[in-house]
Amino acid sequence: MRRSILLFLLLTVSGLGGLEGASPSGKPDRPNIVFILADDVSPEMFSCYNPHSLAKTPNIDSLAKEGTAFRTCFSAASCGPSRALLMTGVYGNRTGVFANDIWAFQAKSKLFTDQTSWARQLRDSGYATAIAGKWHCGREVPWSDAVGFEQYSLWETDDRIEKLLGANDAGDASGNCRYWNSPTIENGRQLPTNDQTYGPDVRCDFLLRFMEEQSDAGRPFLAYWPTVLPHGPVMRTPRTPVPSKTLLGSLWPFGNDDTNDSDRSSDEAFVGMVEYLDELVGRVVTRSKELGIYESTYFIFASDNGTANLAKNRGVEEGVRVPYIIAGPGIVKRGFTEELTDFSDIAPTLLEIAGINPNAGSKRDGKSQMPFLVGDSATHRDWIYGYAGPVQVFRTKDYLLEARSPLYGTPDGRMFYTGGSKNKSDYTEIASSDPSHDRARRDFDRLIADLGPHLDATHPFWKSKPGREWLEQNPDLEDLAEKQLNARPGTMPLSGRSKTPAALAAVLQGGE
Repeated sequence: MRRSILLFLLLTVSGLGGLEGASPSGKPDRPNIVFILADDVSPEMFSCYNPHSLAKTPNIDSLAKEGTAFRTCFSAASCGPSRALLMTGVYGNRTGVFANDIWAFQAKSKLFTDQTSWARQLRDSGYATAIAGKWHCGREVPWSDAVGFEQYSLWETDDRIEKLLGANDAGDASGNCRYWNSPTIENGRQLPTNDQTYGPDVRCDFLLRFMEEQSDAGRPFLAYWPTVLPHGPVMRTPRTPVPSKTLLGSLWPFGNDDTNDSDRSSDEAFVGMVEYLDELVGRVVTRSKELGIYESTYFIFASDNGTANLAKNRGVEEGVRVPYIIAGPGIVKRGFTEELTDFSDIAPTLLEIAGINPNAGSKRDGKSQMPFLVGDSATHRDWIYGYAGPVQVFRTKDYLLEARSPLYGTPDGRMFYTGGSKNKSDYTEIASSDPSHDRARRDFDRLIADLGPHLDATHPFWKSKPGREWLEQNPDLEDLAEKQLNARPGTMPLSGRSKTPAALAAVLQGGE
């Protein structure tokens, strides 16, 4: 195994000399990469992670069997910061991307000039690069030189497409919906659409064409597919049996919904969306086999954050824990592993797969998974990290520290001893006065110090114009804290939480 993967990587590196990355035989001498990112869905919705899930996901399950599935992978707890971390390999403490509505340090415009995108590095080394689905990662468009995707097929609103193209001639697009009659901008034009057009199918078909084109050309490719499924609004898919005139049927409003106490994961329509996502994954895998490139292609499947109305945007393990599966050449078929990983590890892993040395000037926070994946190392890393706005979550193999937020009056967070359990219900919460876990607390303190400031009351963001606007738009921080510190409002009260700190009160009043 070790010798074969070393040979594979040597061949990979040798391909860097030719910009097109193709061998004299016309076949790529470097592997392809297909990276699928689901939207707003927790691991428990997939039957490989949870045999009792109402959704059956045989295609995703098969990828887990063919490679390695991480039982515990952390992202950020909402779309924007999760994607920024994924694309750069740099935590929000340094990029400034803390939440969908908190982009510090001018990160919306400077994210990809201050940090290096792996898509750009793969493109510059000869990879064909394409993105399909939903971007949601700052102001820079993904086809810009700084980001690095050569081709694209993306859901955008009509207004956004008109701004990008200077015209809108696609006809009857709905203006917002990412599913039926969905506006799509593809390689410089807006696609025509009608009420029979299902957006995820359109963008999947684009990726299938891209894969075939690059396979025929003998060029290695990266296909990044941040899907819109199964993000709200919850509605039918092409597989849902409904009367022919019923096209839309939203059960939840767009995005989060804290007023509905029911569990979205048990809703029949949401289950159908997850299962349709699995069907689309199956189409991609099947096409790779038809093209004869399955054995030379890495497949990665993940989600950006936990399921909305249950976990999304919450600084607890449920909010930041996501599925992460990788299969491909040389990867040990171990199924599930209890090793830890987080989204900062994705960038260095992709670069190592492609045989690309990191830029000398770039400093990423993550670590390549490849030594562990191919069996050269028995372990991966000792700790992982996630966040939801001003709330931090840390995990080691034996301990979890969640709901840590000096801004919200919880500088000590909520600490658990996991005892190797896979289920949070089996964790033991540790009282702050318990001295038997002091060493673990000190380890977390060192991690917190090394990462640097994370939106405490003295953080410079609060004195910037965007920071003051955020404070004005969120006048009731107590309600926001209640949501972000708990898996569900009111269900896991955090003892010892103080009210809004005096330092933040001074910021709110315009003081120093």
